[in-house]
Amino acid sequence: MKSIIKEKTKIMVVDDDPEIREVISILLSNEDFDVIEVESGENALKMLTTNIDLIILDVMMSGMSGYQTSKMIRERSNVPILFLTARTQNSDLILGYSSGGDDYLAKPFSYPELIARVKGLLRRYTVYQGKQLSERKTEYLVWNDLRVDCCCNMAWRCEEELELTSTEYRILRLLLSHPGQIFSAQNIYESVWEEPFFSTDSNTVMVFIRKLREKIEDDPKHPVHLVTVWGKGYRIE
Repeated sequence: MKSIIKEKTKIMVVDDDPEIREVISILLSNEDFDVIEVESGENALKMLTTNIDLIILDVMMSGMSGYQTSKMIRERSNVPILFLTARTQNSDLILGYSSGGDDYLAKPFSYPELIARVKGLLRRYTVYQGKQLSERKTEYLVWNDLRVDCCCNMAWRCEEELELTSTEYRILRLLLSHPGQIFSAQNIYESVWEEPFFSTDSNTVMVFIRKLREKIEDDPKHPVHLVTVWGKGYRIE
């Protein structure tokens, strides 16, 4: 009888501090993750493959910074990126999300917090990846020149495929599910991130709305699809 061996989830840990890499590697290995340790952004780019399921990326590294590395990763992959940083000012968070990060883990961090962040990102990314082609049915959301395939997690504008991250896709799908309805920043955050909302999370939502507009609007500074309803939130028109 042939046994089936399930491939472990692969996580790349990128940090120029070997002690931090070792600690994270031990914690993740205890959860049965396959961990790849990398000491620089340059090497992370060399080792990036489609088999990597998540990247934990230190912000402040010698040579290429975490932000620079994230931007270059985003040119090749939508793999979820968890930033590891001691800098958690709003401006730092906005810069991180703008460079392609999906979430933040502040130093020093606890074991439960690390595992919760990792598993949350992996869960959302798995939903984004969708079902296997052989299993899926076709289900579309269509509004004006925007179209979303809810089963294979793809989106188009004027029949041109949009290159969206998992978070951008989930926001667009949420808004297209209820065109004309106003969604507050809290509505969006709790629906997409599936985590409790705090006031500082408004900046996170704002950054992703701005990134999404750059992909679906002719003039992102004067949007006609994804509009702001001042004092209330956002909606698709």
